[in-house]
Amino acid sequence: THQLQALSSLVWQVFIWRLWEGNMSDDKLKYEMKVTSIGPLVKEFVDAGILVFFGPEIPEELVEFSIVHEHGPLRSEVAPGDLILIDDEPFEVLAVGEVANKNLANLGHLILKANGRTEPELPGDVCVEAKPLPPVKVGTVVKILEGDS
Repeated sequence: THQLQALSSLVWQVFIWRLWEGNMSDDKLKYEMKVTSIGPLVKEFVDAGILVFFGPEIPEELVEFSIVHEHGPLRSEVAPGDLILIDDEPFEVLAVGEVANKNLANLGHLILKANGRTEPELPGDVCVEAKPLPPVKVGTVVKILEGDS
């Protein structure tokens, strides 16, 4: 019985730790989106290291190359040092264009470029480390988390 009580106590401690840990990650959450549709040209953009996201109010002429998602609130501005998780694959934010946060907050619009640049080419760009982007599909979850810096 003593071993059972000790095991029960340990399980409870792990549960509390995981609950606390989950709450801590929510504190760092700046934005979260879930993909609802993908334009037919998205794969070509992924191959070029670019993801173009839009909320549901996307202009029709942009649907072909865009990833449409449920648009939620931007809790805090995206900044260099933040982490973007694409289905849990991390990308460090290196640069944020001057209108990128406004576009994300108002339209759910995000241009993510995996180009390794520390200065954005265009005012709407969010640049992350240069590495291959994972495939994006309906149901993919993208999170932007506050960096540790």
